[in-house]
Amino acid sequence: MARLAAASLAGTAIEFYDFFVYGTAAALVLGPLFFPTFSPLAGTLAAFGTFAIGFISRPLGSVIFGHVGDRYGRRPVLFASLLLTGIATVAVGCVPTYGSIGVAAPVLLLVLRFLQGLGLGGEWGGAVLLTAEHAPANRRGLWTSFPQIGPPVGFLLANGTMLALSASLTDAQFAAWGWRVPFWAAGLLAAAGLLLRTSLAETPQFKQLAETDKRATVPLAEVVRDHWRLVLLTAGALAVGYAVFYTVTTWSLAYATEHLGVSRTVMLACIMGAVAISGVVTPFAAMLGDHYGRRPLCLLGCAAAALWTFPMVALLQTAEPLLMFLGFVGALLSFITMFAVIAAYLPELYEPRVRCTGAAVGYNLGGVVGGALTPIVATAVAHGGGPPWGVAVYLTAIALLSLGCFALLPETRPAPSPVTEAAPA
Repeated sequence: MARLAAASLAGTAIEFYDFFVYGTAAALVLGPLFFPTFSPLAGTLAAFGTFAIGFISRPLGSVIFGHVGDRYGRRPVLFASLLLTGIATVAVGCVPTYGSIGVAAPVLLLVLRFLQGLGLGGEWGGAVLLTAEHAPANRRGLWTSFPQIGPPVGFLLANGTMLALSASLTDAQFAAWGWRVPFWAAGLLAAAGLLLRTSLAETPQFKQLAETDKRATVPLAEVVRDHWRLVLLTAGALAVGYAVFYTVTTWSLAYATEHLGVSRTVMLACIMGAVAISGVVTPFAAMLGDHYGRRPLCLLGCAAAALWTFPMVALLQTAEPLLMFLGFVGALLSFITMFAVIAAYLPELYEPRVRCTGAAVGYNLGGVVGGALTPIVATAVAHGGGPPWGVAVYLTAIALLSLGCFALLPETRPAPSPVTEAAPA
């Protein structure tokens, strides 16, 4: 289990590195470089528009790779998704700017971002199921939390690289070539990830399905026919986690540097510190999920997010590094309270024959609702003077929507037996 968990963590870290490095670049430099004829606000909105394309393609990726996972095994998904995302990310770092090739530059950016999302849409389902279907029932939450640590690790890698370049290069050097370096580095990371995954075994549950010929013929059709309500509820439930995370990590970076005059380096440091804390807390929150259940933690996280949005915006508006950091920590702790247990919760909601498709589609549709729209909406409602209270209102509404969806979902934690209750951790 330790080897499987480490391989899953490494894979999701690399995939999310690829995804997050684009978000940071969109907040910092892509607007002026690829949309120079737009106003600063319109350029930022356009850059976030290309950022959103990656979320829109993620459900399609979950359908394609989910079909592969449910028909041919979880293991092939891990290789194909990582390879696709890695190639697309390296290619982003090679795209000429608008000044060199005109309108073809943002078009290429859109296509490559679409491919990034396609690969990531398959990665999460494959990595999580590889761990969940090997894990003992009484520790499933803990073991599946390791793929969930991957996104914070990927974020820290992406933003740590950006921070180092931002601190060591002039603005002109960063805009000319510095922002491309993290994209090129994705090639080396993808190669390392593929090497790590060569020794992974297929999951016992899929082997059983294959041996008894109980695999779904068309998994998506079964999910739509038999589990459509569950997919919609899980998408709505997860929306707040995406909204909170990308408000902190993407929108606030653009807002503080453009409107509050905070330096890139300070903002990246504040955000990275908060993300690091959320990563450390993840396995502990997952263990609480094993003990108390998945649903109670999800409801608690939603309620905390709803209550913290206005204080977070107020702390951000101060432009004081320590206060902004505290605001981000509170927001990301509410986020991780939910997402630490999601990797166990979603697979448990779906039957094994359509699990790869159903869990991944629900997870990635939540990203469209909460992740794709949030930086765009937040930027649009925050362009006036004064604190951006509209952002807090938007986040509170998403949190209440997710709270209602989680309230309608069942608990899935396996009933503890006397043996498992007495077993050591």
